[in-house]
Amino acid sequence: MRPSTAAHILTAAVLLLGGVGATPETTCRAAAGADRSVDYHFCVSRLSQHHDSPDADTWGLAKVAADVGVLLAGNGVYDIKHMLAKKAAGGKVRAPLERCEALYGRMGSAFAEAYDGIDRRDYAAGKDKAREAAPLMRRCGEAFARAGVVPSPLARQSADAVQMAILCTAITGLIK
Repeated sequence: MRPSTAAHILTAAVLLLGGVGATPETTCRAAAGADRSVDYHFCVSRLSQHHDSPDADTWGLAKVAADVGVLLAGNGVYDIKHMLAKKAAGGKVRAPLERCEALYGRMGSAFAEAYDGIDRRDYAAGKDKAREAAPLMRRCGEAFARAGVVPSPLARQSADAVQMAILCTAITGLIK
C-alpha cells in the first residue's frame, strides 16, 4: 500500500472511530480501504441519498447500508412482479423470475436481520446476515443462465444488491 493511501485510511479511521466526520464520503473511503471490493462511488451515491445519512455516525451508516439493502430487495421484487405480469414473461423466463422473486424476498429478510443485528450492536450477526445477500443474488443469476437467458434481466439489480452486501459488511467492520 502506498504511504499516501495508508495515511488517508488512517485519517478516515481515526475520524470514524471518534464519531467525527462520519460522512458517507469518509466512511466509504475507509470501507474501500478495508475491503478492495467496495465500490467507493457506488457507496457514496447510495448512502448519500438516504434520509438518515446526514446525521449518522459510522454505526448509523452501517444501518443505512442495511436499510438500502432492504429497499433494493423490495424494488427487485416489484420489478419481478411487473415482469411476471407481462405476457412476454412466459417460456424460459418465467421459472427463473419466480425463483428470483423468492431469492429477493430472502435477501430482503437477510438485510432486515442485518439491520437488527447492527442496531442492537451485535456486529458479528449483522455482518453475517449482510453476507447472506450476495450468494442469493448469484443463485438468481444462475437460474437465468440455466434457463439460457443471458444476460439476466435482473443483472443490474443483482449487482447493486451484491455491492450493498459488501458495503454493509465493510462499514460494519469499521465500528469499534
